[in-house]
Amino acid sequence: MWEGLRLQVFWLCLGLAVWNTAVAVSRGPQERGPQERGHRRHLSPYRHRERRKEGQVLHRSKRGWVWNQFFVIEEYTGPDPVLVGRLHSDVDTGDGNIKYILSGEGAGTIFVIDDKTGNIHATKTLDREEQAEYTLTAQAVARDTNKPLEPPSEFIVKVQDINDNPPVFLQGPYYARVAEMSNVGTSVIQVTASDADDPTYGNSARLVYSILQGQPYFSVEPHTGIIRTALPNMDREAKQEYDVVIQAKDMGGHMGGLSGTAQVKITLTDVNDNPPKFAQGVYAMSIAEDRVPGEEVGRLKARDPDQGENGLVDYAVLEGDGMSVFEISKDSESQEAVIKLKKPVDFETKRSYTLKVEAVNPHVDSRFLSWGPYKDTTVVKISVEDADEPPVFIAPNYSFEVEENAPWGTLVGRVHAKDTDIANNPIRYLIPRYTDLEEFFTISPEEGTIKTTRPLDRETQAWHNISVSATEIGGHHQDAKVRVNIKVKDVNDNAPEFATQDEVLMCENVTPGKAIKTVSAVDKDEMSPRQHFHFSLAPKAVSNHNFSLKDNRDSTATIVVIRKGFSRMIQDVYALPIEINDNGVPPLSSTNTLLIRVCSCDSKDTILSCNVEPYILPAGLSTGALIAILACIVILLAIVVLFVALRRQKKEPLIVFEEEDIRENIITYDDEGGGEEDTEAFDIATLQNPDGINGFLPRKDIKPDLQFPLRPGLRPVANSVDFHLPRRTEINHYKIDENSPPPNNNH
Repeated sequence: MWEGLRLQVFWLCLGLAVWNTAVAVSRGPQERGPQERGHRRHLSPYRHRERRKEGQVLHRSKRGWVWNQFFVIEEYTGPDPVLVGRLHSDVDTGDGNIKYILSGEGAGTIFVIDDKTGNIHATKTLDREEQAEYTLTAQAVARDTNKPLEPPSEFIVKVQDINDNPPVFLQGPYYARVAEMSNVGTSVIQVTASDADDPTYGNSARLVYSILQGQPYFSVEPHTGIIRTALPNMDREAKQEYDVVIQAKDMGGHMGGLSGTAQVKITLTDVNDNPPKFAQGVYAMSIAEDRVPGEEVGRLKARDPDQGENGLVDYAVLEGDGMSVFEISKDSESQEAVIKLKKPVDFETKRSYTLKVEAVNPHVDSRFLSWGPYKDTTVVKISVEDADEPPVFIAPNYSFEVEENAPWGTLVGRVHAKDTDIANNPIRYLIPRYTDLEEFFTISPEEGTIKTTRPLDRETQAWHNISVSATEIGGHHQDAKVRVNIKVKDVNDNAPEFATQDEVLMCENVTPGKAIKTVSAVDKDEMSPRQHFHFSLAPKAVSNHNFSLKDNRDSTATIVVIRKGFSRMIQDVYALPIEINDNGVPPLSSTNTLLIRVCSCDSKDTILSCNVEPYILPAGLSTGALIAILACIVILLAIVVLFVALRRQKKEPLIVFEEEDIRENIITYDDEGGGEEDTEAFDIATLQNPDGINGFLPRKDIKPDLQFPLRPGLRPVANSVDFHLPRRTEINHYKIDENSPPPNNNH
């Protein structure tokens, strides 16, 4: 049955092909549409019989046309739906009992089929760039039962392309950089456009590039889109940026093709193709003579139109009579040459200087060496201006010496200053008081001579550092100061003495001939390297039988024991007078006493004690001991007074009936009973039950509460005081009133 369906489709397609062929012949090959060419390409007849040999005919099964592809042109905008093709089955006799069904992509929405005739139409405009082909399935079924009459058959509907998409630059706008002075043909950038049309069909997607704006500086390759330089020696300093417009056109660039454009901004980068240049051949500057080294004289600049490191300029002084007086440096921010004063200038000595300054590029491009030299020179003339300068001392500082103890008015030295200006005004000298607070020195205002005001002591202050001020008389009162250092020369006016005043500790059992101490001396005066101290025993100690002295001839002496049998009980301290001579000019000597204390030692000569208290009490008492003795006396007196006061209260009643406080004393003493005298002295019943007097009997099954606080001044103590007297015991119960004295228990 499907063989008949395919046959019907074949005849339909064949008819369309014949019609398209006739139209194409009449219109020419260039006017034929893509749909007509496609039908001819995809429809081919088959033969029913094939002759294999002479007189023999071979029979084979009949097969339908190759109909599984249909073509629909895109972007069709006609009033009627486009007929895609027709399906027809052999079993279709035209009585309407067969129904054609279409399923697959776009079936029922884009593609519809006439279920009676099998005609397929496209109801919507198709765009190949959205979907290039559709896969559909056709089937013939019985109309009344929907029972398939033939197996389903799949076919494809392809959308034929038309030139409906212009080229597009997806990455525009473009930015590119190329070095200035580049050779012709230097590649700058490649631009690329894309066309959504089918590149395999016709020329719809074949692009050609051209330049619309940017000539004659740049060109573009038609097929690659590479932009290249078209002019030599393009100078960045003349023009730095270029706006170029590139066009991409499809259809191979022919008329009727679609096009798109892209903006390309090209910037020329800098190269070192310009030397530095001074604006003037001669620069004039001036500086006052009172300026100090390091101050700026002036600035100049060599301009280089290049950028970055290509525009850097270094400066140097090549020659001139001011090379030693002035120096040149560069301000890295402004690229200016800065001329500074290196040494002081003097108007009266030299009034002008000349410098030859060179500016050079530190980074030179070897490609442009022939364009050099990349340097320039200029002349700088510097004039010195006169200024009212302060006086100038002949020396930068002064150092003098004066002997100590020199009398008042001794000449120390003289300072001298002069006025360097043309006026040459006289000078007045002065010692600022803050440099000589104690006024050791005075200066002559006219002559500048320095003298002492009193004798100086080297040991008190060896150096005096003062300042002297010199001021012009009649000028602008400018002054100058100079440092004056005065050294006080030493005179031997101090006798030597012990270096330390420590006691010497010596054991009682020391053996004769043992050295117990090495003494040394110091002298406040200066000592020459060859000068040393001489030690000897004082005349009154020469004949002592205890110690001797040995001069070591190195400014030290050794003390040696010459006997044995020392005892702390007999004498614990020995005073040894020693005479020290300094051998100075004039020689001075002094007698110093060395104290030697006798101590108790063990067998290994380890000192155990150097005090004599274990053997004899000291004649006097210390302050602490006296205070302790007085404190003991005061305590004893207080005890006596308290005892007397208690004795006076012996006859006062011992029972107090107030309810404030109840005390119980147990007194034990070792006296014999007095009989009735004891029973009359105290009411035993009352003592045993003091509350019974008022008719109150305390409860013994509960603990009484303390209802009244203790009297101020009384501290809690134990309620019983025991005196161990074995013979007799009495128990007294009594009450104590706050205002009543305590009972007297002296029985």
